[in-house]
Amino acid sequence: MEIDKSVKKVIKKIKERYGNSSDLNTRIIKKKDKEIGILFLESASSTSTISDFITKSVIVENKPLLKTIFNNLKNTLYTSQLFIIDNFDDFPYYLSSGFTIIVTTNSKKAIIMETRAELDRGITEATSEPTLRGSKDSFTESHSKNLGLIRKRIKDENLWFEELKLGRRTKTRATISYIKDIADQNKINQIKERLKKIDIDGILDSGNIRDYLTKQKSIFPQIKSSERPDLACQELLNGKIIILIENCPFILILPTVFLDYIKSPEDQNQKSINITFTRILRFIALIITIITPALYIAIVTYDQNTIPDKLLISLAVQREGVPFPTFLEIIIFMTIFDILRESDIRSPANATTAMSIVGALVLGQSAVDASIVSPVTIIVVAITSICSLIFQDTDFINSIRLWRFLFILSSSLLGLIGMLSMSLIWITKMATLENINTSYLSPISPLELSANKDTILKLPTPRIFKRPKYISDKNQTKQRRINK
Repeated sequence: MEIDKSVKKVIKKIKERYGNSSDLNTRIIKKKDKEIGILFLESASSTSTISDFITKSVIVENKPLLKTIFNNLKNTLYTSQLFIIDNFDDFPYYLSSGFTIIVTTNSKKAIIMETRAELDRGITEATSEPTLRGSKDSFTESHSKNLGLIRKRIKDENLWFEELKLGRRTKTRATISYIKDIADQNKINQIKERLKKIDIDGILDSGNIRDYLTKQKSIFPQIKSSERPDLACQELLNGKIIILIENCPFILILPTVFLDYIKSPEDQNQKSINITFTRILRFIALIITIITPALYIAIVTYDQNTIPDKLLISLAVQREGVPFPTFLEIIIFMTIFDILRESDIRSPANATTAMSIVGALVLGQSAVDASIVSPVTIIVVAITSICSLIFQDTDFINSIRLWRFLFILSSSLLGLIGMLSMSLIWITKMATLENINTSYLSPISPLELSANKDTILKLPTPRIFKRPKYISDKNQTKQRRINK
């Protein structure tokens, strides 16, 4: 729709679109036989900027009026966006984004000037990913600040940002970031196509677009999220692609493989031998937290001949008087722990300690004393729960929880045979999973020897010369060999 030549009609139309909203401010300045209209949303704009610069710049004597105002603003402001549009339908987007619109009599164009108010928090330390050793800053709800946190770390002209708008009503800015001469262009194109196909009322968080970026559905997460800019830059340098969503402090990293959840951003800041040992511990903890309850159920219920007689007698004595079968014991207390964990995450910090004491100590001890559950069951649930705490990613923890219950169900039906069958299903499912032309078990399956220098085992950084080929086969050289 064209912009009306009458300033009053333009203001009337925009007021009708916003339903005479209380935060919509309009002002008409008369200059002889001309009128100058100023429109902005008080809730999204900085009124001090408008008062200090715009109202002074519109007091002009020369003609044409619109061009003169534009030149005055251009010579006065150097840090704000300033441009001219000719489409009335763009007004709501710019007003809601914190821009001020200036219209004049007999002109079918409007001046758009950035006057955003600071509506976001400052840069703080990451809350969901504790930093032991490394940078303490984290992404925020400010889109421009998030881009700046990446720019200040990677000062390269090949670091590209491409912006899309998602959501019919929210028109949320989504930025695809990658290093042009490293990232795989085919993967970039696939991500763009999937984002452009999104047709929904609104996108308010990066989590809203996860399902649109994956074709194969799986319990395990296929897209990793993070609020740490140092991790985002590490992945960009490896050839990965990240997506930043406006008003969201969590970015998405693609492609993601299974081993990304075993690694930690701090791994790059420690000795390689310590990193290797820690990753082995994480992998062992993953196996323990998934199969331990199922293994206990299988041994106690079906396959007693697989354990020594003394241990079997000890387990039988401890279970004397317990009214519930082993399967039901495990299910009840694993469910209680998961409820306790969810309550702990979502409760105020000053209430978590008391909740943990009541749940872990009082409830567990009371259940044993009342002969509702055997002490060994409490030990199994505790070991399983402690091993799951080593992982930070919420989606990965939830996937572990679901697979654990599947293993428990299979072992309660068929014992060790059921548990082994579920293990084969688990491995097969991960081996067949693929996203953005990347196998979920890369670089182990398919095997890529050069990339296995930084998987479970990590070689010293000076000995890692190539980037992972499963991410991108462009510009493979990561560093040059040092001739001694």
